[in-house]
Amino acid sequence: MAEAARLHAQARVELGDAPAMLRQLCDHFTEHGTVTRQGDGARLEGPYGTVEVAIEGGALRLSAVSPNETYLFVVKSYLAEHLFEFAKGEPFGLNWQGDAPTPAQIPYFREAVVRGAHTLTPAMRRVILACQDTAHFESGGLHVRILIPPAGREPIWPRVGADSRIIWPMAQDELVRRVYTIRSIDHARKELAVDVVLHEDSPGSVWARNARPGDRVGLLGPGGGDVIPADWYLLCGDETALPAIARIAASLPTTARATIVIEVADRAEEQDIRSDAAIAITWLHRDGAPAGSTDLLSKAVRAIGRPDVGSLFVFAGCEQRAARDIRKHLRSEWKLAKDCCLVAAYWRHGHTEVRDHGE
Repeated sequence: MAEAARLHAQARVELGDAPAMLRQLCDHFTEHGTVTRQGDGARLEGPYGTVEVAIEGGALRLSAVSPNETYLFVVKSYLAEHLFEFAKGEPFGLNWQGDAPTPAQIPYFREAVVRGAHTLTPAMRRVILACQDTAHFESGGLHVRILIPPAGREPIWPRVGADSRIIWPMAQDELVRRVYTIRSIDHARKELAVDVVLHEDSPGSVWARNARPGDRVGLLGPGGGDVIPADWYLLCGDETALPAIARIAASLPTTARATIVIEVADRAEEQDIRSDAAIAITWLHRDGAPAGSTDLLSKAVRAIGRPDVGSLFVFAGCEQRAARDIRKHLRSEWKLAKDCCLVAAYWRHGHTEVRDHGE
């Protein structure tokens, strides 16, 4: 990242306990990038840029570096959001200086319109979105945050504050926010396909069931990380990751090989996974057991030995406990570097607000 970076931003933040804030930033960022402690400061490296954090006279000095204006905004916004969250009401100012002034509108926001929707399996529904700028979603990650306005109201979309935090509409204009995988992109038709796992009454499920042509939604993204080229892939997850797994498989070249393991409720939830690569698919059925209550996926992954190949990449998306177990196994037993695996907790058992994969 450092070699390609060209844009810079700086800020000085006066706080009552700067060292405590530095610790919280480092602890939180550990799961999202690389943290290197440097004396009284730290270096945070992630997919969107690098941030040097230093303590100066009781204040935090932030120096951000990114390769383009959009990525620099992402870094500034991320830092601003977490500084205010961790401050817990303590007042402070945040005034960014440097390249690329803070935009009035979110640079990775696009509006889309529902073109149609149909059922794929008993628990999966596909929504087709029309968007003029489909090329925007080709790189940067597999996922997009969908913003759903209240029924019957003209949508009010989020904007950017002076400190780079996103300002969300509230009260009657509050948006439902859910994260989904872009299953496929059709540039000729200017369409994005989004597959939604249907829960009983979750907001995302209600939207997918009731989506009608002409309904407007907002899109933030893409995000969630990219898949890197490799000779061999392990793609695994539960039904919430099935759209991502199918999209990745469809993008693999003929020279690649992939082992695919997917946990679903039963045989009726299996889908056709197509790929030019040589793939081997294993379906795991819960057969009546609630999602998130078994260790089927973790056990299946642990039973797979690390292959003796030139390069490999692992993608996993599932319930939080299973994701943690798989990540631990890959790092401790397979000795995989962070950039060779993308393991995401798509949801948390007993909670509906991690992802509604959603959120």
